[in-house]
Amino acid sequence: MAPTAVQTPVAAATSTNNAQIDAIKAQLKSNKTTPSQQVIASLGLSQETIIRHNSAVPTLYEDGLLEKGTTISSTGALMAFSGKKTGRSPKDKRIVDEETSTNDIWWGPVNKKLDEHIWLISRARAVDYLRTREKLYVVDAYAGWDPRYRIKVRIVCARAYHALFMKNMLIRPTDEELANFGDPDFTIYNAGQFPANVHTTGMTSSTSVEINLKAMEMVILGTEYAGEMKKGIFTLMYYLMPIRHKILTLHSSANQGVQNGDVTLFFGLSGTGKTTLSADPNRKLIGDDEHCWSDNGVFNIEGGCYAKCLDLSEEKEPEIFNAIKFGSVLENVIYDKETRVVDYEDSAITENTRCAYPIEYIPSALIPCIADSHPKNIILLTCDARGVLPPVSKLTNAQVMYHFISGYTSKMAGTEEGVTEPEATFSACFGQPFLVLHPMRYAQQLSDKMTQHNATAWLLNTGWTGSSAATGGKRCPLKYTRAILDSIHNGTLANAEFETFETFGLNVPKAIEGVPSELLNPAKSWSQGSESFQKEVKTLGGLFAENFKKYESEATAEVKAAGPAL
Repeated sequence: MAPTAVQTPVAAATSTNNAQIDAIKAQLKSNKTTPSQQVIASLGLSQETIIRHNSAVPTLYEDGLLEKGTTISSTGALMAFSGKKTGRSPKDKRIVDEETSTNDIWWGPVNKKLDEHIWLISRARAVDYLRTREKLYVVDAYAGWDPRYRIKVRIVCARAYHALFMKNMLIRPTDEELANFGDPDFTIYNAGQFPANVHTTGMTSSTSVEINLKAMEMVILGTEYAGEMKKGIFTLMYYLMPIRHKILTLHSSANQGVQNGDVTLFFGLSGTGKTTLSADPNRKLIGDDEHCWSDNGVFNIEGGCYAKCLDLSEEKEPEIFNAIKFGSVLENVIYDKETRVVDYEDSAITENTRCAYPIEYIPSALIPCIADSHPKNIILLTCDARGVLPPVSKLTNAQVMYHFISGYTSKMAGTEEGVTEPEATFSACFGQPFLVLHPMRYAQQLSDKMTQHNATAWLLNTGWTGSSAATGGKRCPLKYTRAILDSIHNGTLANAEFETFETFGLNVPKAIEGVPSELLNPAKSWSQGSESFQKEVKTLGGLFAENFKKYESEATAEVKAAGPAL
């Protein structure tokens, strides 16, 4: 849609008082006004303000190139910088404490309470900033591919790069859908260039990311990192889908077999292989990050992918590498000033270099991104640098809940003096920063759906074998992990003979075609003796038990018993 300067005379709002805003919205709705008119009225904009509403990609490129530091890569992607913040600010994320949602929210370190009055101050601050801009960008799009459950989202922002990012990450309406879009269900006011007031009660820095589930609005101050918008919508879906529709929201990738149409979900934290393993030439990619499991099947929440770019190469990940072209957004990368060729190995700005592109840029993508069949296999991925966990284990439902709530992986020992062991990392439901309800509620939903649809769950360790990473072990070769995954998909592993892995009580297969049998049980491949192995197993089990204490009050006896026996 071509950019237009809106000239419709609309009385400017003189205040951000909620009652006045609601009255304006109601009047506009009755008059069937355009989205641009809605934005002008709700923000109290000047009649001269230029509104770019769902602008075409070339228009956003033209405007984006006027922003400081923005340019075009050698492959045609728009390269932009997010300023001081190059990642999410989880300590500055807040949810408004209001009567419609407060009893459902898992309050604590993840979800910090924000008083409604403070929310109004932040909202007014964001609106005041946006009101001063000569040009604003409005993106109307959907979250959720299933039309029965999708959410209409509106983003109002002041950077073309942010608009193109969200145009990529959300599901793009057709011209007909856009003409009949109506009022949004959820609105993001991104005033990230403007800081929060650090003297306001409850503010811990000049950054604040705030969600009001009653007003169905989100305000961003003090950070230009585009991922805050994406994850804000994900947080909303973690609340809305279970509460409104009893649908399970999942931080997972998903794919579907080309021949049999079987669906697999992959859960895993960074570095576990979630993206790599879900990209399979024999399967269609439903999505790489955010999904919902409804009574009808699985659908992707997003219309695009937000891929990590550090050490990206065409050889290792050709589909992602080739998706970085005209229309994509590269974030915080280093490039040659003359040729504009990106150096994906350079992390001088941040290790969190990213690219956002429409999912149809991936040749194997399933479009529309919705599967009308239920998951047959659930894969919980971990990268155990201690070398203790088996490469693959078959899980009972109670074990699925325990390991799903634990969300374990490990980070390599760093270069700091005295740090000699891998660091255990736990993230509830493999997505703790985005959870709104207590993790046990999501885990119970997952268990119930698995039982209802006869799904099988597996714990897949893509980490070290033979010993820990710190003592000379080697990471499990990708070819063996793929062979294990193939045996899961062709059904042979489900019928294999299993033995019990000590302490953790896991069911471990004795043989898999194409995988050395001694690799399958770490006790048999451990290079430093039985006593050393027992010590490592019990150490890791103790870390699991200590982490799970924070969830025990909501866990059933069966789930608690599914953890390590120390």
